[in-house]
Amino acid sequence: MSKRRILVTSALPYANGPIHLGHVLEAVQTDIWVRFQKMRGEDCVYVCADDAHGTAIMLRAENEGITPEQLIDRVRAEHRADYDGFLIGFDNYHSTHSPENRQYSESIYKALRANDRIAARTIKQLFDPEKELFLADRFVKGTCPKCRTQDQYGDNCEACGATYVPAELVDPYSTLSGATPVERESEHYFFRLPEFTDMLKTWTRSGALQAQVANKLSEWLDSGLQEWDISRDAPYFGFEIPDAPGKYFYVWLDAPIGYMASFQNLCDRSDYKFDDYWKPGSDTELYHFIGKDIINFHALFWPAMLSDAGYRTPSAVFAHGFMTVNGKKMSKSRGTFINAGTYLEHLNPEYLRYFLASRLGAGVDDLDLSFEEFSQKVNADLVGKVVNIASRCAGFIVRGFDGQLAAQPSNPALLAECQAAASDIASAFEQREYSKAVRQIMALADKGNQYIAEQQPWTLAKQNPQDPAVQAICSTGINIFRLLMIFLKPVLPAMAIKAENFLNVDALGWSDVDSLLLGHNINAFAPMMTRVEPASVEALLSASQAEASQAAGSSATKGSPEPINSPELIESPVSKDPIADEIEFPDFIKVDLRVALIADAAYVEGADKLLQLTLDLGLGADGEPFQLNVFSGIRSAYKPDDLKGRLTVVVANLKPRKMKFGLSQGMVLAAGPGGSDIWLLSPDQGAQPGMRIL
Repeated sequence: MSKRRILVTSALPYANGPIHLGHVLEAVQTDIWVRFQKMRGEDCVYVCADDAHGTAIMLRAENEGITPEQLIDRVRAEHRADYDGFLIGFDNYHSTHSPENRQYSESIYKALRANDRIAARTIKQLFDPEKELFLADRFVKGTCPKCRTQDQYGDNCEACGATYVPAELVDPYSTLSGATPVERESEHYFFRLPEFTDMLKTWTRSGALQAQVANKLSEWLDSGLQEWDISRDAPYFGFEIPDAPGKYFYVWLDAPIGYMASFQNLCDRSDYKFDDYWKPGSDTELYHFIGKDIINFHALFWPAMLSDAGYRTPSAVFAHGFMTVNGKKMSKSRGTFINAGTYLEHLNPEYLRYFLASRLGAGVDDLDLSFEEFSQKVNADLVGKVVNIASRCAGFIVRGFDGQLAAQPSNPALLAECQAAASDIASAFEQREYSKAVRQIMALADKGNQYIAEQQPWTLAKQNPQDPAVQAICSTGINIFRLLMIFLKPVLPAMAIKAENFLNVDALGWSDVDSLLLGHNINAFAPMMTRVEPASVEALLSASQAEASQAAGSSATKGSPEPINSPELIESPVSKDPIADEIEFPDFIKVDLRVALIADAAYVEGADKLLQLTLDLGLGADGEPFQLNVFSGIRSAYKPDDLKGRLTVVVANLKPRKMKFGLSQGMVLAAGPGGSDIWLLSPDQGAQPGMRIL
């Protein structure tokens, strides 16, 4: 089969501020899809750029005493560093303030004008009498004329999605000075968007949009489109309109054209041909990943402009929802506005990539970044399940068999089951149902851990480190790990490189699912992922609050930001449950804490809160398996199948307690207030059953 030819873009971040986690949400979503396509061997290209025009950039540059060009060059470097930090694999990252973008903006405008799609007329425009300039849409706020929501910008309403001109706002005010704008006349240029109503009704129902997006646009189309103001008056930082001195293209005209410009910039440095991707009739697939707040620009204005100027329309526009943080809208005043660079100073980027993948679907629902769930998800899945398989099996292979895997696995059926899942997982990635793919992958990881726990290679190795059964069992585990990492590679590219080094293999592709590593030499295991530490999360949230406070000014004049809705920062566990009285070291050392493998777990009939755990601590002093039967009140938080094969911590020398359900011989350690809020403690990777905890 021939390769698919795919061009992918994500929305252009504005060159007037840092990348924040909302940008990261979109970039990660796009990057996962692109990496998946490349793993399958498709010719998939991912381009983006900084959106570098507009009054905001001009004013910020003036305030800093530099030119707009200096500002956007600096911000672009900052944006690239943040995206690189999150492992976003752009094939090209450009700027809308570029020769290529000027060329395409002017040529498209001239084509529209030649087709009589541009109208010129005098309008009344809002003017700031204190700043002495016409106000761009984003510098005017007021009440939406459609739904009456207050504090909406001058071009579109975030509440109802309506678009309008600033003069239509109720009770408008300038965000630059706070002054009430006055009206002044100015000649503006308009794109005759209503003339494309029939074309857009067909295109928006062609399958290029998610159903709920198409339904929303249908409401706008049925109520009647308005002509689109595409010009702005000087002073303005952007491209001057041909043959119209003092008039500039509105930033939203040349911003999406930036996709074309960035690709042209790549073509000039490679063998790619622009017309193969942008001319009508091309078999290239063109996809835009965007936020739902800018769907009108991408699904109405953009396809209408493209079609009339002689270019193809997108194959699809994929909209996504907003990100909230700990249940709150991202807000500087609340301290929930987290910049990408601040995150990277405290936490591994792949933590967030994985968490987002575990929550993202193909719809436009908002996604909440709950740091409690974030930590639990990463620690349980990546450390407790995926890495755990490799760490538990690798040592036996390296020490007992000089790193050589068995010629035949111990459980071909389990490996075949993992391989067979590749088709469904690939389908989920293709359809952007990442959370579904992650669930399927983790279900396989559970089966792998359960199999290793049942076979207990550590017990066999105690008797004979070179027992062929140990080699076969652990080789099965290593192959399961390899398959899991193939599936997770689009999400965790850095961890995949570590896995490839450990496995001693070339870069893994999707087709490698069809083969196994047999009779192959692996390298010694090295840590691939560490646990999320609560202190790091708290440091991130504290740093974000501090940044918000600094931006807002002193609390005496502007008020303090609201605290983040985080248990660590609002109502800490220690404040609710103070530290107990001091003890001496001899008192503590009497408690024998051991690493234990949960060999089995089951519901307890007649007990609403208990699970029965069979804990394996390896071999006892007599050479026989040392196991403890423990009843634990964690039923409300865990299912038995989720616990099997997992490592935990047990008080091994607790006096046995006779219960009506049987004898409980220890106590596992957990944290939390109770109910469903219980978190079983797990040792870090590399720990072995029976090890003492000091």
